[in-house]
Amino acid sequence: MSILQKINGHDDLITLDDRQRTQLCGEIREFLISNVSKTGGHLAGNLGVVELSVAIETVFNTEIDRLVFDVGHQSYVHKLLTGRQADFPHLRQYGGLSGFPKPSESDTDAFVAGHASSSVSIALGMARARTLLHQDYNVVALIGDGAMGGGLSFEGLNDAGASGEPLIVILNDNGMSIDPNVGGLSRHLSRLRSTPEYYEFKRRYRQMLTGSQTGKRVYAMSHDVKTALKKSLLPGSTVFENMGFTYMGPVDGHDVETLTQMLVLARDMRRPVLLHVHTVKGKGYPYAQQEPGKYHGVGPFDVETGKPLKSSGESFSTVFGHELLDLAQKDDRICAVTAAMVDGTGLTEFAHALPKRFFDVGIAEGHGVAMCAGMAQQGMVPVFAVYSSFLQRGYDMLLHDVALNHLHVVLGVDRAGLVGADGETHHGCFDPMYLSQVPGMTVLCPASFAELRRMLHRAVEEIDGPVAVRYPRGGQGRYREDGGDGAFACLREGEDATILTYGILVNQALDAADLLAQKGIRVRVLKLNQICPLDSAAVKEALSGTERLLVLEDCMATGCVGQRIAAILAQERMEPRCLTLKNLGGRFAPQGTVDQLYKAFGLDARSVADSVEEMLHEQ
Repeated sequence: MSILQKINGHDDLITLDDRQRTQLCGEIREFLISNVSKTGGHLAGNLGVVELSVAIETVFNTEIDRLVFDVGHQSYVHKLLTGRQADFPHLRQYGGLSGFPKPSESDTDAFVAGHASSSVSIALGMARARTLLHQDYNVVALIGDGAMGGGLSFEGLNDAGASGEPLIVILNDNGMSIDPNVGGLSRHLSRLRSTPEYYEFKRRYRQMLTGSQTGKRVYAMSHDVKTALKKSLLPGSTVFENMGFTYMGPVDGHDVETLTQMLVLARDMRRPVLLHVHTVKGKGYPYAQQEPGKYHGVGPFDVETGKPLKSSGESFSTVFGHELLDLAQKDDRICAVTAAMVDGTGLTEFAHALPKRFFDVGIAEGHGVAMCAGMAQQGMVPVFAVYSSFLQRGYDMLLHDVALNHLHVVLGVDRAGLVGADGETHHGCFDPMYLSQVPGMTVLCPASFAELRRMLHRAVEEIDGPVAVRYPRGGQGRYREDGGDGAFACLREGEDATILTYGILVNQALDAADLLAQKGIRVRVLKLNQICPLDSAAVKEALSGTERLLVLEDCMATGCVGQRIAAILAQERMEPRCLTLKNLGGRFAPQGTVDQLYKAFGLDARSVADSVEEMLHEQ
């Protein structure tokens, strides 16, 4: 039996010696590569935190202590070490193991995490609750260098350092130095400061001198001298120490023995501590180590070759990127902006072709929106490609900086609607509501690649003010036409009922119409091209005489398009005899394939057809 098979938590880990922990790390990497190659998931990041995770779970008992992940897609090793090995064949599948921390799944998961930069703030809240409730547990926040670019992380650090609360922040630096050290002496001092012996000496020195008034004065003077030297020789550490943290590091993130020792020291300091750890993303799997971005999130792949088992083919994201590049090559005002999702949003080709007009702002969506506002104010045409669920973080800037100034900022809202295996934290189910509340906003909804091309042209070249083009993850369905002109497009005629929808759900509506036609039921299928603003006159014209109306959407119920359509019809005294709103209701959608989720929420063709039949049977 392998060591990994014997590990179910902290109590098992503390029985291991250094040699066994090193062996365990190797077994974990083999397990991750083997399992993620079958299920898909976030691979490179998890391979990079194996030793760090083993050290954390050894020093801290996460059934009692609180480990707060930032983003959370690097939590696989934590899950392996806390009794969930048998669940990995169902990773990110419907009803299976989540790819993110989930307290309902295990008491060792402290908090749901799927977005970036919030772990320090959440951890500080937990630390303060601990103090106020007179409880005893450790609080650890894990944050990556990428997430440090988000302003919220610095808000949390600034408050946490000043609070004096015992709290450990682990900075997992796997690609970008926060403030690089310079020169040979600096590197030497960094190595010196990264040894446990140094911190043990520092602790004893402080205890020895602070026992008397004279000693306190000597310690204060020596501390001032040390701080002045560090500012000139080790600027990277002072960023955090000026906030009130004890800075430790940088430490080799793949030395499990040293990591364990450093975490013990950090724990015993009983104050705000920042441990800076250097890791290699994709460590242990050559393909992932060479191309960590490609293996950040993967589908099933062949372990031997590293190649995906299924070709992804053309997607809405790639079509968006190609078309935007074509537009930008003809208009020098057009710029592309993304938030650490160059490849995911289809902008890799744009970045290579027009590097001076391409801007990756990092994990900082609010900053991205505000920067676009500044560019637009000065005459540029910024196009911000961003996932729907992450655009939520730029809502204030969208209102205050873009809309209030009525600026022509174009949003490419990628991953709109249900996205599948990433689950609750990543579904794009809120933008139809929150974008529709923004004054002056136009929201276009292509249902095919051809419509995406047309609508992107409209958004960039014709529409004034803020405009969003929202499109789903993946490829197009059976509907491949271009019916993008006008407010509505009639895709199917029928007198028995009307199905109204927009975007990719057009395919489910057409399939439902086919199922109903087999029973002699003729339904009209209407496609909305623009969900905001809704043209009342166009709504009246399109739905005049409609007695049975079903509105199909993959968004939340409150504030959905169906409710706004119903309000227009009520105001015009045009209420249909039967009105059915098919959407996600009032709960977060879980993980699973998109088809599974459609069925679970009654958005699939069969369920839609059944709902139409029910309306026909109503009086």
